[in-house]
Amino acid sequence: MSRIPFAEVNFFSEHALCSYQVGNRLKSFLSSYRKKTGSSKEILYLSEADNDKIERRAHAYVGALGRRSGMSHLQRKDKEWLDALSNGCVLHRVETEHRADEIASALHTEMPWMAPATERIWQDMRASFRRGDLGTVIRPLLLVGPPGIGKSHWARLLGKELQVPTTVIESTSEPASFSVTGSQRGWANAGPGKPLENILATGIASPVIVVDEIEKAGSVKSERGQSFALGDGLLSLLERSTAASWGCPYFRVNFDMSWITWIMTANSTQGLSEPFLSRCPPMNLSALTVDHLQGFAVREAGRRGIGANAVGSVLEVIEHAKELQLLSLRSVLRLLAVAERSTNRPLLH
Repeated sequence: MSRIPFAEVNFFSEHALCSYQVGNRLKSFLSSYRKKTGSSKEILYLSEADNDKIERRAHAYVGALGRRSGMSHLQRKDKEWLDALSNGCVLHRVETEHRADEIASALHTEMPWMAPATERIWQDMRASFRRGDLGTVIRPLLLVGPPGIGKSHWARLLGKELQVPTTVIESTSEPASFSVTGSQRGWANAGPGKPLENILATGIASPVIVVDEIEKAGSVKSERGQSFALGDGLLSLLERSTAASWGCPYFRVNFDMSWITWIMTANSTQGLSEPFLSRCPPMNLSALTVDHLQGFAVREAGRRGIGANAVGSVLEVIEHAKELQLLSLRSVLRLLAVAERSTNRPLLH
């Protein structure tokens, strides 16, 4: 792990930014100076004019510090929010190529049908290590495939293997770009976007951010006709060069968002703009097979401690689902949850 400056602001202690404290220090200095220089008794004590002059200088000093900080425009609560970044943020890094191999192997063992995505991030992890990057750099991924094959589940597993926080943004419930970029003051529920909130809460600058079903995201228009489409809001964050100094519309401060691992999921590319697709070429994934789902069910059941009889019932249901075209990772996870409750149910006497 390493630590990087994250916000393009200067942090000063609360003591340095308080005009009252600055004024007291100036008054103490002036009194001491006069005593040391042997000034006459008439001017040893500070006059009203001295106090006024000191207060003006203290306010001017604090104002200059505020302008240098880059946070003079912020309200007190927002400054306190950013104080969490005063020591920078942590970057997690895949320490060796062998560790990259282990992560890719774990993902492939768990979800072999996601092999194209796993191979891509495996290559990225190894390349990032060889370059000597401070943190692991994984290029944005757009996973396109049938519903229910586990695209989001795979992304969560990736975050777990990388040992970083994972945030999922549901495009269908949060269609506008505000959920990603945040919104300016003046909008209802103005605030920073979820990626920045994640980093502020955890102090980790390299989380996994999943944008689920992005092709279904709509857009919000202001009274002036300005569009706020989610895909458009992502453009500057998907390019490392612009993400490294990304301007948050809420804080009006630049942040280094270039270490985020972006995973977008979609059932198709219909509705996605060309600028978005050029930054994030789609990776097409195939539908699940019965073997895939049964293998996943057995592995997951073993982790959950589900009994053999219950596992057998789940496998039988999966076999019948093939005939009904109801193959879905979500369905298997629901079946396993029922089986787990049944296995762990206390005996009635």
